[in-house]
Amino acid sequence: MVKSVPLVKITPPTPEQERVLAAIDMGTNSLHMVVVRINPNLPAFTIIAREKETVRLGDREPETGNLKTAVMAQAVTTMRRFQDIAKSLNAENIIAVATSAVREAPNGREFLQQVQSELDLQVDLISGYEEARRIYLGVLSGMEFNGEPHAIIDIGGGSTELILGDGDEPRSLSSTKIGAVRLTKEFITTDPISNNEFQYLQAYIRGMIERGVDDLRAHLNPGEQPRLVGTSGTIETLAAIHARGKLGTTPGSLTGYQLTLKDLKDIVNRLRKLSCAERTAIPGMSDRRAEIILAGALILQETMEMLGMDSLTLCERALREGIIVDWMLAHGLIEDKLRYQSAVRQRSILKIAHKYDVDLESAERVAAFALSLFDQTQGSLHQWGPEGRELLWAAAIVHNCGLHVSHAAHHKHSYYLIRNGELLGYTDTDIEIIANLARYHRKNPPKKKHENYSSLTDKTHRKMVKQLSAILRLAVALDRRQIGAVSQVACDYQPETKELYLKIHPTDPNDDCVLELWSLEQKKGVFEAEYGLKVIPKLVKLPIAAAV
Repeated sequence: MVKSVPLVKITPPTPEQERVLAAIDMGTNSLHMVVVRINPNLPAFTIIAREKETVRLGDREPETGNLKTAVMAQAVTTMRRFQDIAKSLNAENIIAVATSAVREAPNGREFLQQVQSELDLQVDLISGYEEARRIYLGVLSGMEFNGEPHAIIDIGGGSTELILGDGDEPRSLSSTKIGAVRLTKEFITTDPISNNEFQYLQAYIRGMIERGVDDLRAHLNPGEQPRLVGTSGTIETLAAIHARGKLGTTPGSLTGYQLTLKDLKDIVNRLRKLSCAERTAIPGMSDRRAEIILAGALILQETMEMLGMDSLTLCERALREGIIVDWMLAHGLIEDKLRYQSAVRQRSILKIAHKYDVDLESAERVAAFALSLFDQTQGSLHQWGPEGRELLWAAAIVHNCGLHVSHAAHHKHSYYLIRNGELLGYTDTDIEIIANLARYHRKNPPKKKHENYSSLTDKTHRKMVKQLSAILRLAVALDRRQIGAVSQVACDYQPETKELYLKIHPTDPNDDCVLELWSLEQKKGVFEAEYGLKVIPKLVKLPIAAAV
């Protein structure tokens, strides 16, 4: 029985290989890009370019919630400019993610397909929890935690993330649907803001952020007093306002700058009395930031009060830098306390399995069979590499989680639970592939008329689902009774006759594995149709003495 599945480790580059990488964050308020030069020997990266454009994707159609046509056009133009800059700096890859505004818009996926079509650039849609995890990675790349607990707050245009960690794995991750753009659009109609609107907004923020605050507190050990770290444009602007008033200038770098709750309250009281035009006149305040700064400042004030934090330390690294760190983890360039990306993914999958009461022993056997079939047929029947192998493992572990809902059509329930399971470490496309693989472990094979399958717009991803789900079907059949009746399976492919012999070795030499062989006969049709061959299962028994 396989208790753990080793994943492929990618060899770090040789000393002379420096890498240039670009990361784009399509946020609710602004689009940001950093271009970095990675030194794999430290490992560390140096930021060589920063770009920002306030596009306001969060300013959506009020009736439908759709992204506006003009805003999408501006975003595409901005992304093209970012792309050109990255290419001019010899970036080997551009990693782009979209967050709250695109995630919630009914036409968000359609917009990302437009970006891919026009710019040949894939943008990954990440969940709020995944956004929080990458923010944590970004902050870790810019600050030393020394093993001490740190609470992190990132106030975006559409959401606010709260994170607790001590330099190792995050203890608490939360994402709340309150952001500077969202709250301004939904709650502020007066200018300057009226007392009634201010008080209502204050109460609303407290109610919304309470769950994240409680979760963070619940993960503190007795006697721990975490340091509060703030990131994002809102907090940087507030710090710059304070610095200009106190020092007469804004420091070249705001990382490490401290802002007290008392200072913040003074700034909020000042901002609430000013009109938008008057806020724009504040030195260092842009027109677009002036529109939303009060709502963002109030989120910070209320959160600090609820956490009982008297001061905040700034960090200028956040999601964009976290995207870089995440890439470095995935490519084996970081082996220290942050650990491998694969470990993050594995723990996330196992968490889903436990949450939905998956029979983990059976799931691990199915995963082992799936990977064995994958490895034995790689190069002869398929060309998928480590990425496909890892996604197949993940799907095998959680393919039966839909039984938690109902036995009837449980493969469809599995798709839904996986798709909405907040898996960490995976892109939105990865999660869609895993969910589809689980969806097609039984019953009908993938069809274009199926909405979940057609949501995979890339032909390569659809092909992966068709081929790997066919492998998963055979793996499930090999553990039909879920008692470990089959110890191993050996593949013997005969290309001349287009025949694949599956040599089934029973765990008990006296077991004829009738049900497993019957299940293989029932499930092999999809595999045969997909790969264009004949599958011939054969029971291979070792002599009892040899088996002993």
